[in-house]
Amino acid sequence: MIEVRDLTFSYDKDKQALHGLTFTVKEGEIFGFLGPNGSGKSTTQKILTGILRGYGGRVSLFGEEISSAQGPAFFQKIGVLFEFPYLYANLSAVDNLGYFSSFYPGEQLRDVMELLDRLEFKRDFLKKPVSSYSKGMRQRVSMARALVSNPKVLFLDEPTSGLDPSGAVLFRRIIEEERQKGTTVFLTTHNMLDADLLCDRVAFISGGNIVALDTPQKLKEQNSDRHVVIDYMYRGKRTEATVEIEELEAGIPFPHDEIIRIHSQEPTLEDIFIQYTGRGLT
Repeated sequence: MIEVRDLTFSYDKDKQALHGLTFTVKEGEIFGFLGPNGSGKSTTQKILTGILRGYGGRVSLFGEEISSAQGPAFFQKIGVLFEFPYLYANLSAVDNLGYFSSFYPGEQLRDVMELLDRLEFKRDFLKKPVSSYSKGMRQRVSMARALVSNPKVLFLDEPTSGLDPSGAVLFRRIIEEERQKGTTVFLTTHNMLDADLLCDRVAFISGGNIVALDTPQKLKEQNSDRHVVIDYMYRGKRTEATVEIEELEAGIPFPHDEIIRIHSQEPTLEDIFIQYTGRGLT
């Protein structure tokens, strides 16, 4: 669905943002593109969505080179949720979505009211201007804008930003539902929980280079120290011990009366990112 080969981009002679990125995103896949600020992830997404030109290498969507696929037919196949909601502040949610819907064929569109209901948008704000909305409400309208055209590829930049925990759970559920419909999702985020729960594969980018690419589970397994911590009781005293996973094959290797819990020392995705790049996701 998305194919990137040796992608380079420079804002000027002294500022090369991308250094030969190569990756593919399969149809129906949720692909996480993760990195700290200034790493090149926003530049990459702008190229993939046709906003930035003048890149080097090859970038294709739907089997067609992006540089030659800039007409309405291309943009009608993609949906984009920007990190900062791009909405007309003096218009209501309904009017914003009505305006953006006008750029797509009628048979392609989803029902605006059903979509807002699915996103749990407050009905008493439907006709009020966006300027009166909270950040979470604006995020819901922005997601509705990205989904209203039934896109084949969905580009999401920090989709759960500004949402409370229940809103974040709702958005993750909706993103998963889109994937089940066959929609391809390209997700850029700082939120490691979103990436871990949603993504089939993730790419870590730093300094314009991809430094790791695999499934979240494989990345965690490959970087695990293969130790577990066992919390147990013995002779009325509670204590814990750290052992290698291989030691457990023959049973618990120390005397105990009761095992309270066993938990692995598997690293988090953010631990792995810092390990590869030496930088946090901020």
